[in-house]
Amino acid sequence: MDTQELPLVVFTVLAQMSVGAFLVLGVLHVLAGRSSGEATVSKLSDPALYVIGPVMVIALAVSLAHLGDPLHALYTCENFGRSWLSREIVFGVAFAVCSIAFALAHGRHWFDPLLREALAGVTALFGLAFIFSQGMIYVIPTIPGWDSWATPVGFFITTFLLGSLEVGAVLVAVTTIPSLRARHGGDTAPMLRRSLRWTSVVAMVMLGIEFVMQPTYALELSKAGGAAAQSANLLLYGGGSVFIVEMVLVFLGAALISYFLYHLGSSNSKPSDAGPVAASQELIMSTSVQRIALYAVSAAFVLVLASEVVGRLLFYTSNVRIGF
Repeated sequence: MDTQELPLVVFTVLAQMSVGAFLVLGVLHVLAGRSSGEATVSKLSDPALYVIGPVMVIALAVSLAHLGDPLHALYTCENFGRSWLSREIVFGVAFAVCSIAFALAHGRHWFDPLLREALAGVTALFGLAFIFSQGMIYVIPTIPGWDSWATPVGFFITTFLLGSLEVGAVLVAVTTIPSLRARHGGDTAPMLRRSLRWTSVVAMVMLGIEFVMQPTYALELSKAGGAAAQSANLLLYGGGSVFIVEMVLVFLGAALISYFLYHLGSSNSKPSDAGPVAASQELIMSTSVQRIALYAVSAAFVLVLASEVVGRLLFYTSNVRIGF
């Protein structure tokens, strides 16, 4: 298994997770805001929003290690009209800047609400364009293992899988850790339940697609013969049993976090006669169960993140060119 491209692995995985988290948060903000109100939604989702920009900046900084000289990135941007790499850099930087600007404007209530919503929409579009450009970079005819629909689709799967799980983990943390719960808990409980249910559904769907797509695509490559078959061999056996480990981590990690998110989201959902405040508090698990859920969710998130890193390493390992 090739580890020379580790900076690119870290960059692509973290960047995709950041974009996915922003998109998932945006959808949750719109859907939950209709029933819970702007203030309640912000109270629960703001901590996750503030994490996205810094993680994206870290991802971009790591990517510079692959260039050797960071100034090369400036020259690369000159080919925006012809190069997917140039578009990736431009859209990635634009997403990082806009996500940080939106987080500041949202947190400090700068500008008109409609203007903030417009900024969020533009940020989301930059994020989608960034992921698409990132995937198209690797659709290279001379590398059969990459020259396929599976490459950009796989990048989008990682985007929404890690994004939804990151958001779910942060939502559990802010309503479980005492110092955060005092500020973000209470009346956010009903919305938390609904949000976790939807993030778990997204995670399980992405899990199912990824669990089927990767082996299926490897089988297609093996049937093609030549360099494509060599790529398939590296994907499946280039790291020994690494591919099996990846699949097990994806399945166990995503299934575990989806189960706990769904369990937490649907638990104690029956109405209470003790008043609205007490009823909201009943929707949150007992302290001991909350801690178990937090540890389980955190561990599962790490497992899924590790599996995506392993999978991306295998992706770069399958770099077999025609004629070489």
